[in-house]
Amino acid sequence: MKIEKNSALLVIDIQQEDFNNLDKNDPRWTTIHNAKRVLDVFRAKKLPVIQVKEVHRANMVDFGRELDGAEDVHCLDSNPDTDYAKLTYPIEGEYRIIKRRYSAFFATDLELLLKCLHVDTLYLIGGLTGVCIHYTAVDAHQNNYFVKVVTDAVAGSSQEAHEYALKAIKYMQRDALITVAVENAD
Repeated sequence: MKIEKNSALLVIDIQQEDFNNLDKNDPRWTTIHNAKRVLDVFRAKKLPVIQVKEVHRANMVDFGRELDGAEDVHCLDSNPDTDYAKLTYPIEGEYRIIKRRYSAFFATDLELLLKCLHVDTLYLIGGLTGVCIHYTAVDAHQNNYFVKVVTDAVAGSSQEAHEYALKAIKYMQRDALITVAVENAD
């Protein structure tokens, strides 16, 4: 598959909190290294890279209903581990978006940025597949973007959540699921 010039890469929540200092036996180790491979392809082609990270205020006023589920307090702006992971850290010329909810579209300027860049296809890498990847993909779909989730460059909170999210994304767009091998084929 060829990556068209009207594509952008969304690097979703690859942050130190979850992706630094991983053991090679941790499935997230493979995820972040595959994500770096995809990132390198976009950088080499000089296509837009949008680095997205989840950040919450130290007083937790902006968590909303997020803590009603299985997640504990995370990604506080006062914690240095909330920063982007070192391996995929943004470089000059890459766009940075801070989000307070699961979707990178919700209450951010992502939609405006994508329109200004004339993007119609979004490639997604990062985590967590069952929440932030899934809800960003849904919002991208609802806003008429083509979605490509690089399945071996995303990680879920569990294998079951990961698989269910990918199945739901494929239901929305039948050609949405790809792999790193496909990305590096051209």
